[in-house]
Amino acid sequence: MAETKFFERTIRLSPQSQPAGIEFPAKLAFRTFGDVSNPAILLPTCFGGQLEDTLTFLYSNEHGYEPVLPLSKYFIIIVGLLGGGESSSPSNTPAPYHGRNFPRTTYEDNVRFQHALCLSLGVKKLFACIGFSMGGQQAYHMSALFPDFIQKMVCLAGSAKTSWHNWCVLDGLKHTLMNSPDFHDGLYTEQAIKGLQVFDRVYTSWALSQAWFRQNCWEQLGFKTLEKYLDESCSGSGDANDVLLMLWTWQHGDITLSYPEDSGDLAKTLGRIKARCLIMPSSTDQFFSSVDSEEEVKNLKHAEFRCIESVNGHLAAGGYGTKEDTSYQITEIGQFLSSHAS
Repeated sequence: MAETKFFERTIRLSPQSQPAGIEFPAKLAFRTFGDVSNPAILLPTCFGGQLEDTLTFLYSNEHGYEPVLPLSKYFIIIVGLLGGGESSSPSNTPAPYHGRNFPRTTYEDNVRFQHALCLSLGVKKLFACIGFSMGGQQAYHMSALFPDFIQKMVCLAGSAKTSWHNWCVLDGLKHTLMNSPDFHDGLYTEQAIKGLQVFDRVYTSWALSQAWFRQNCWEQLGFKTLEKYLDESCSGSGDANDVLLMLWTWQHGDITLSYPEDSGDLAKTLGRIKARCLIMPSSTDQFFSSVDSEEEVKNLKHAEFRCIESVNGHLAAGGYGTKEDTSYQITEIGQFLSSHAS
């Protein structure tokens, strides 16, 4: 088990953060594996993800897969999302930034912090940045903000820009939690369990697909009824203010915001990316449409598109789907990383 470490520094928040441009004392939780002299690969966490469970199928043999990122060959850096509960978050930051007073941070804030961490570790260039969901959006932002720092990028069920449909789904989830009677406008003294449980139930209906429910896939997981599956999986874990911060970051995911001179032209900002990219959506994802991913790929200079054909919706990616889902990702990522070595 790798030790969780913290990179601490005062960061200046981006112009899109709230409040904008303030100096903020922050800590970035991270773990490293392997020798720093090897090619470095950055793995950012996803929504609700933790360092210990982020894309482990890529570098660990504990799942029964042959790692495509063997620790004898690569230097792995796993970084925690601001608001994710390990890095600086509403739940772990002292006054005056505790709870609902924590700043609304952007992907740009996260990625600039991660870049500074890499430099502090002696990493002058990333061989790859690989992320799932919000982790994939961070990978996109790293590629756009630091085009000469990263050679390859893999986005699993993510996007360069959060679509308006995605934004609307997240807004509904946000209000589900905010209107819970135990949320108390973010000033709760005991965790808003009821609100988080309802949030989990609504989130589940979007994270999976219509086909998943139509085929009674909960039975494959050992549950006799859908209700029993929901009771077991929707426990209401986490911290409500942390969840809301992550949702805010997700809603405001847009690489064009870092380049005001692009005037919101996504194609133009995508054209700034120099890294070779592998874009892997899920065919039934209700958060990140595979059609949107295809459109983004058209404007990337060096990109490959591989769709995960699965009924498991958003959760088909990142190691959260079936063995077949994960095996497909391992094969494609392995081939992508071994090609175009330069």
